[in-house]
Amino acid sequence: MSGQKILITGAAGFIGSHLCDRFIKEGFQVIAMDNLLTGNLQNIQHLFKLKEFEFYHHDVSRFVHVPGSLDYILHFASPASPIDYLKMPIQTLKVGSLGTHNLLGLAKEKKARILIASTSEVYGDPLEHPQTENYWGNVNPIGPRGVYDEAKRFQEAITMAYHRYHGLETRMVRIFNTYGPRMRVDDGRVLPAFFKQAIRGEELSIFGDGSQTRSFCYVEDLVEGIYRLLLSDYVYPVNLGNPQEITIREFAEEILKLVNNPVARIGYHPLPVDDPKQRRPDISLAKRVLNWEPRVNRQEGLNLTYQYFKHILSES
Repeated sequence: MSGQKILITGAAGFIGSHLCDRFIKEGFQVIAMDNLLTGNLQNIQHLFKLKEFEFYHHDVSRFVHVPGSLDYILHFASPASPIDYLKMPIQTLKVGSLGTHNLLGLAKEKKARILIASTSEVYGDPLEHPQTENYWGNVNPIGPRGVYDEAKRFQEAITMAYHRYHGLETRMVRIFNTYGPRMRVDDGRVLPAFFKQAIRGEELSIFGDGSQTRSFCYVEDLVEGIYRLLLSDYVYPVNLGNPQEITIREFAEEILKLVNNPVARIGYHPLPVDDPKQRRPDISLAKRVLNWEPRVNRQEGLNLTYQYFKHILSES
């Protein structure tokens, strides 16, 4: 793949920055794009000195122009945590709709293959468990989370329209809970929140009784799956995540044990509106089509992530 050019949007974000690293390593010319609404330049600072890397500070909800040829596009721009998309509902809807439209148009113009980042949130509060790609979801379009869920559902719909109508080469990944270094400490998702609270000796905030489940995939595994999907021939959505399910209460206990701060403890709060009660991917399709499954076990991944958060919080 040496010398092929790829545009990565949301490049200064958690997953986007790891994708930049991977595609640089694979010999691509990487064009990174981010409006820095939720991204952080520190995540990609180490790449600025490389001749294979360039950065555009740009909002993809506005017209996107990239000079020269382009082989691939990865669309990962979007607020992705509840704290962000509840604070920025209009921007979230715009990046999923206008932003996706702009990038599909760019892909068409450049004859590039485009992979869009969708999410397990398209399944809403699922009535089917575990979730397969054939499940259509149980989403409240006018609830507070609807701005994210429906932005992603629209994103999938317009991507398939471009594939069917224009013959565009498209790929779609539905990402389940992912974690690892470069997550924002204050992004409101359960894992960084628990680490921050445990390290600071605070109360780990469990919403509801903690019986709701999540499945956590280490970022290195996710990036491997995305890389394989981009280079595959499969055009329909593919679940990428770790099928190992754990309750939020058990997860909080794991974090407490790992951090081992004697004053940290668990506290319970009311459950937010439309919070999914269960979340576990069926990854049979990814195994079959991509020969992919997670390799990093949770203990190893949490250890690496803990070291990162400990370092970040010691500097703040």
